[in-house]
Amino acid sequence: MLHGRYDEDLLADTARVTDWSFVRDGDPGLAGQPLDCLCVNYYTPTVVSTAPEGTVPERRDGHGAGAHSPWPGADRVAFHQLPGERTAMGWSIDPGGLRDLLLRFHREAPGTPLYVTENGAAYPDEPDADGRFHDPARIAYVHRHLEAVHEAIRQGADVRGYFVWSLLDNFEWAWGYGKRFGLVHVDYATQRRTPKSSAAWYARLARSGTLPPPA
Repeated sequence: MLHGRYDEDLLADTARVTDWSFVRDGDPGLAGQPLDCLCVNYYTPTVVSTAPEGTVPERRDGHGAGAHSPWPGADRVAFHQLPGERTAMGWSIDPGGLRDLLLRFHREAPGTPLYVTENGAAYPDEPDADGRFHDPARIAYVHRHLEAVHEAIRQGADVRGYFVWSLLDNFEWAWGYGKRFGLVHVDYATQRRTPKSSAAWYARLARSGTLPPPA
């Protein structure tokens, strides 16, 4: 889509599972149209490695351990999360991955505005004695990733916007209502909305256009 062609290393790496005969003349160029903007959703990196001989690798990327690799010809690819702090999804926290991703697209699509259209973290939010929700871990997560966005901008990336995921606790695909990403807590039984500490912090950021300390 960015270059109007398939990379030669992709064609070589997949030659044993497909001859790419389904690609018609002109298809890559047709797909490679100019973009108004390029939007990035980022939560966590996934590290891949070759699985040892005689083993059946399992997915370890937070989307359900125990599933085989979803890509043809990748039966011996193992998925890993980085060591260290995790979110409630089991996802490792690596703001540098977002910076690197934005800089990569800056290099591959020069002149194309970039937007971070999803970034956030799930945590097990519980109310205090007064019914308030304090979520310093979520604030720290967003703060660190916005610092990474700023670093990408300082290095030349044309990042025009950032959207936190999510305003409200939501139905999270296969996880249902068991994981909470929202800046605003939703009581699913009563539909009552209660802004968390992260909502007040993010409101300060939106009003001022500057990054408040994560306290």
